[in-house]
Amino acid sequence: MNEKPASAIGSASFPQLAVDAVAPYAVALRVNGITHHVHVDTRATLLDALRETLGLTGTKKGCDRGECGACTVHIDGRRALSCLTLAVMAGNKEITTIEGLAPAGRLHVVQAAFLEHDAFQCGYCTPGQIMSAVGCIREGHAHSDEDIREFMSGNICRCAAYPQIAAAVRACADTEGI
Repeated sequence: MNEKPASAIGSASFPQLAVDAVAPYAVALRVNGITHHVHVDTRATLLDALRETLGLTGTKKGCDRGECGACTVHIDGRRALSCLTLAVMAGNKEITTIEGLAPAGRLHVVQAAFLEHDAFQCGYCTPGQIMSAVGCIREGHAHSDEDIREFMSGNICRCAAYPQIAAAVRACADTEGI
């Protein structure tokens, strides 16, 4: 047996990188059309950077493991779980949160549909549900309850407002420019 001892890790065949994970890292986060130059721990999630560093608390921290969808945002137009995305990996990408979904003082058509269809109870999951719903509609998966349930299955509502959520999404399925 010709195994290398554990101390050989970091040798010429496996060089170790000198990275201080807790040292602040400069990153440009483009959130809701505004570029923010921030310093974050390289281990910080996008969710924590949005909430703690930028003060955008509309994106919710639910499970912090990518299981509930409460932290759903859009990165370059695609749905993403911000609790599973490192902030440094989102640098120089277009990030949209619930706060940036519609022009100031107006509701996005999906937000209005959620109100009209009473698609929330406690409201905790609502921002993630709305961001996922917009993505679902943009992706063309909002024409049947079955498709809506499938393509929004990563968003959990503890209050079980699923029929109202599906109705709100379906009501917006053919809306232009979502």
